[in-house]
Amino acid sequence: MTTSAPAANSNAPSVDDQPTSMLKRIAGVQSVWILMVLVVIVAFFSITGGSSFFSGSNFTAILLNLAVLAVVGVGMTFVIITSGIDLSVGSVLVFASVISAKVMEAMGGQGWGAATVGIIVAILGGGVWGLINGILVAKAKIPPLIVTLGTLSIALSAAQIVTDGLDIRSVPRVLTEINLYDRILGLPALAFVALIVVIIGGIILHRTKFGRYTYAIGSNEEAARRVGVRVDRHLVFVYLLSGLLAGLGAVLYLMRFGTTTISGNALLNLNVITAVVIGGTSIFGGVGSMFGTVVGLFIPAVLQAGLVIIGVQPFWQGVAVGCVLIAAVFVDQSRRAAAMRGSKRKKKPTTPSVGASSASSVSSTPSSTSGSAGEASADLQKTVGTGSAVGSRKESQ
Repeated sequence: MTTSAPAANSNAPSVDDQPTSMLKRIAGVQSVWILMVLVVIVAFFSITGGSSFFSGSNFTAILLNLAVLAVVGVGMTFVIITSGIDLSVGSVLVFASVISAKVMEAMGGQGWGAATVGIIVAILGGGVWGLINGILVAKAKIPPLIVTLGTLSIALSAAQIVTDGLDIRSVPRVLTEINLYDRILGLPALAFVALIVVIIGGIILHRTKFGRYTYAIGSNEEAARRVGVRVDRHLVFVYLLSGLLAGLGAVLYLMRFGTTTISGNALLNLNVITAVVIGGTSIFGGVGSMFGTVVGLFIPAVLQAGLVIIGVQPFWQGVAVGCVLIAAVFVDQSRRAAAMRGSKRKKKPTTPSVGASSASSVSSTPSSTSGSAGEASADLQKTVGTGSAVGSRKESQ
């Protein structure tokens, strides 16, 4: 049966087993190309902007601007890899910052006692919205675009109702002083916190079963469901993670500015999605990496900083970032089309025997050849069981 098929084909050298040079393997990683784009942008502005661009103060400002986006971007990367979307992160961040500031204001303290309670409230507040998004997407089967578009509006309106549309500035000094004075390993404290979150997110995505299931669901949700992955529960956790990180982003935002700024995060969701997509995470799901997200965050940030330094009008900054986003999506689609054409060409030269052919056809197209539930489950289990195969292979595309 299908369990013996892999053994029958194991002696035949597959295309993937053929030796490839390290240079070709590196060149095939999309994140490397995105990193090269960032290097070219930095080199361009270093020449045209001179010392003003290549200064410590400029890069410190860029890191501080990216801290909140990076934390929120980690959750968005998980969501988009599952072929979902979360448009509500900006409003959830505003709501979490509002209720956190309200609680800290009610406690009336300026020390770590009130600040700690405020941090917990912000993260839990974001988590509640993430849980709502996850349940509506996974259990109610409402498209993520519709669900998060609705919660975007509700969360923002709820924040305005709580505060009557007025910003709250009574943030404890211990929080704002972190942003002003503290550095860890040479990095601003907020950037260091964001770096830790990104590293943990990368480990979870690339080294754990949770990450492998995320890739598997984004690649083929039905296949993942057939091999026993609890897809609905996993999607709930993914959106919950996005909400929790939006709440943590609210804490960093309060640390940075010391106020809620209700109307100041209208484009945060679009900026995060743009960075994640530019970083190589496919909007079609199943492909992405945390490293790409980080690089994708830097590209629009460096573009905007560089354009300001060389004196380009702010109107052109949006044009430049939009062009990069469209180019990233175009490259993503082109690579997918090329990969599909390449896989078809690779299959043609291998003409196995009739018996082997029938077996391999089952193992290569598990979702479409389910003669029986047991056979399909066995083949699909192989797909997800070698989870890193799903994740790593998709990541390298």
